[in-house]
Amino acid sequence: MAFIYSTATEGSAAPGHVHTGPAGRMPAEWEPHQRTWMAFPPPNDTFGPVGSSTLDRARAAWSKVARVIARYEPVTVIADPRDATPAREWLGQGIDVLEIPLDDAWLRDSGPTFVHSADGSLAAVDWIFNGWGAQHWAAWSKDENVARSVAAGIDVPVRPSSLVNEGGGFHVDGEGTVLLTETVQLDPGRNPGATKESVEAEVHAALGTTKAIWLPRGLTRDYDEFGTRGHVDIVAAFGGPGTILLHRQDDPAHPDHAVYLQLKAVLGGQLDAQGRPLRIIDVPAPTTLKDGEGWVDWSYINHYVANDVVVLCAFDDPNDAIAAGILERTYPGRTVELVDARDIFAFGGGIHCITQQQPAPKEEAA
Repeated sequence: MAFIYSTATEGSAAPGHVHTGPAGRMPAEWEPHQRTWMAFPPPNDTFGPVGSSTLDRARAAWSKVARVIARYEPVTVIADPRDATPAREWLGQGIDVLEIPLDDAWLRDSGPTFVHSADGSLAAVDWIFNGWGAQHWAAWSKDENVARSVAAGIDVPVRPSSLVNEGGGFHVDGEGTVLLTETVQLDPGRNPGATKESVEAEVHAALGTTKAIWLPRGLTRDYDEFGTRGHVDIVAAFGGPGTILLHRQDDPAHPDHAVYLQLKAVLGGQLDAQGRPLRIIDVPAPTTLKDGEGWVDWSYINHYVANDVVVLCAFDDPNDAIAAGILERTYPGRTVELVDARDIFAFGGGIHCITQQQPAPKEEAA
């Protein structure tokens, strides 16, 4: 069930005008934001039907994250037109709702990736989205258009990409370095026949990066039936220039203990785009090892950095406080807000997976 299109879609009737200028630069997540984008969970096979307790749990969890972020910067939540009224009821005052057809609510993956153009203005990278590698359980006939619809809604030009990719599948430091995962960008369900060289060429052109650091894999749970096959943003993330936050599983009974050792060895020998050796900060995993589905992938790496705040996944776990302390030191001057993310993880992701930053234009960021 492969889904492929190329930049020929520029001439389609999809919303948004196409930007054909030189590549821009994706700012680091900790650079100033204009707003945060999220999506309101629609009724589907993941969240359940209207009126179900599971859908209510999802909407409560997503809304809690939106309200926390809204204390620090503007938030716009996309809602399928049929869900606009309940979205406004769940979210409350002070959060904008934009009606766009949706299949799912993982906006980090289906939404646009914003970059700065050479003149400091914003553009929106529109990756090809095909349901995390055309997985049998996924639907994406609406989500494949979300990035262009968002761009059209705020009158930002679109930079179409020929790469099947998702926002949770990479992380940038804003200074030329990007983290990628071999099992995501080289996934035959996403980019059949792709090589590291071809992927890097497209990623660098889209994001303005010059150095890719490839991880061999992601966390174990992410390779289950409903996983993404190795998104980087749950296992490793930049915490500043030359700094990597790495998920550390200390219990050798958990298969992610071996994954941690493997990734630590890979990252330990790397330089970033500026020639700096990477400084690795270990962030211990929650002490919980299993849930009803098997080994958990609960992770503090999947946090979201917004203006003056770090929104950190919490799990009612002794390591919540330890992780909060690490992130307070990593992002000095920002408040760390702990938000229970167990329900979000139960549906397949974390706080970073459901958020997407819109950077401030350069003139506003200055």
